[in-house]
Amino acid sequence: MRWLIVLAAILLGAWMQWGQQSQLPRLPTLANEWLRDAFVRLRVTNAPEPRILVVDIDEASLARFGPWPWPRARLADLVETLLADYEARGVGLDILLPEASKDEPGVQGDHRLALLARHGPVVPAQAFDFDLAGLRPAPVRDGHLGGAIEGHAGGVEATGYIANFAALAEAPHIGAIGFIPDPDGTLRRVPLVTRYAGKAYPALALALVDCCTEAGKNRGRLALDDTGLVRVDFRRDWNAYTLVSAADILDAAIDPASARGRLVLVGSSSLGMGDRVATPLAASRPGLGVQAAMLSTLLDLQAGDALARWPGRAIALAWSLLTALLVPLAFPRLSALACVGLLGASSTAWISLAWLASPHDPDFNTVGPLAVNLFLLAVAVPYQWQLSQRRSRHLLLTLRQYVAPAVVAELLRRDREDPLQPRQLDVTTLIADMEGYTSQVEALPVEEAARLTRDFLDCLTGPVIERQGTLDKYTGDGLVAFWGAPLPVAQHADLALDAAREIVQRVAALSAARRQAGHPPLRVRIGVESGPAMAGDFGTSFRSIYTAVGDSVNTASRLEQAARDYPHDVIIGPGCVERARRHVFAPLGERRLRGKERPTRVFTFQDSMKHTGSTPDATLAGDAVAGRAA
Repeated sequence: MRWLIVLAAILLGAWMQWGQQSQLPRLPTLANEWLRDAFVRLRVTNAPEPRILVVDIDEASLARFGPWPWPRARLADLVETLLADYEARGVGLDILLPEASKDEPGVQGDHRLALLARHGPVVPAQAFDFDLAGLRPAPVRDGHLGGAIEGHAGGVEATGYIANFAALAEAPHIGAIGFIPDPDGTLRRVPLVTRYAGKAYPALALALVDCCTEAGKNRGRLALDDTGLVRVDFRRDWNAYTLVSAADILDAAIDPASARGRLVLVGSSSLGMGDRVATPLAASRPGLGVQAAMLSTLLDLQAGDALARWPGRAIALAWSLLTALLVPLAFPRLSALACVGLLGASSTAWISLAWLASPHDPDFNTVGPLAVNLFLLAVAVPYQWQLSQRRSRHLLLTLRQYVAPAVVAELLRRDREDPLQPRQLDVTTLIADMEGYTSQVEALPVEEAARLTRDFLDCLTGPVIERQGTLDKYTGDGLVAFWGAPLPVAQHADLALDAAREIVQRVAALSAARRQAGHPPLRVRIGVESGPAMAGDFGTSFRSIYTAVGDSVNTASRLEQAARDYPHDVIIGPGCVERARRHVFAPLGERRLRGKERPTRVFTFQDSMKHTGSTPDATLAGDAVAGRAA
């Protein structure tokens, strides 16, 4: 059986690496991309990229020269300035121009752009549509395609396009800017070569490299995955690229030497122009940044700076094999907990190895060995535990021959006892809340509101923990705690009251500090009541919580709510007064609490009456044993 588990684990590891992407379940695929994204974010650098200049038609440019679309003559001025005055090595336009201008000045601008693209190092863009699911009623076909290349049999098939006006489409080099996001909406791969109507069209970065450098010498070293896409190497973040505003170029406001000899990408990061995509680095980044990252990758390949290729799939399968061999070799000698720890150590070590291998192989599944470990955790560990239980039962049967059966039964009973099993216990519940929380935070910035909430909850939590209380839950700006469960406590009422006093003192200190800073004062409302309650682990198969439920808990909640009508911060129920031994109380009369058929006597601390100048309710003065001294 152990060897069958080993074989199944190895087959799972192989399937995770060599199975078709579409065959893998969605969760492992997303997990693989999530882990790779984490690696990308950890590895990304802001070290300057000196070979690329990004000219951004940003908000400042639109404010300076008017909204988009700009006149073609202005675009021509921008390109001519980059080539003539700034001596750029080449210019790629991450802009779509499907229609020719109809007015006379626009026609002249079209003509200038077409001449620049036909005779100079200028690469216009055209976008391809990849509606492989057939969601659109008709293919998108706008403008005139151009820039097809020879010698490429592969590529990603497109279903439509938005190209350029006829004169611009005659340029010898035109680059594609179509994107294919992953199912989760994140852009991780781009088509390096796109096929449409039997012809191959290069990506914008590839066309710019072909146009303006030594014709793509190391292009064959790019790693295409099974879908014909290339994974973008987001080695550099957006801040790594030299970014200048198009307005500064048109105004000649920067040093020409800063652009000399660079490849230039012209596009827009403006939110109003809608060229934003989700990448592993951020949920919203300019599409221009993807083009820059792809161009940087191609330049690295051309310069021979690309990382050496590793056999990532073979490494992952070998790791899965080594882990699977733990089942027959190590698991029989270890406890179930130790087996889990061993799988955890294997997973941690694999993540470290995957971190090293991921930039060297963009195709292998980084979570494949983790899936194998999860399989072993779900199958091999329970199997080994079952074998251990079988041996334990055999030992118990043997033990019955030497000791009384009643002793064995008692041992088994204690072994199965669950201290979190719901039980009826006598507990004291404390419920605390901030008065006027909404009015306190609604005028504050988010950071200050969060700090106030955190500081207030610290004032509530510390006294509870220090006095052996059980923290049930936080209620936004308050908490619920109880004493007497899961372990019985003899003085649970006094401990809860001690905590209530300390909470009031800490909140008063916090309030004084905030008032000195010009903020309104703080007040805490606390309700405390004792009585029987059902304490234990409650919940569902999805989520559970250790809590206490019962009439005394509900009464504590109502007392906390009633505190808003009293000048006292702590309102105490009769059950707590009856059980307390070290505190002195003052009666506040009777009050009908919500959900109660009869009025409930309510109390507060005797010294609280002195501070507020109140006097006990005359009708209850005779009870005034309002509490007991220790």
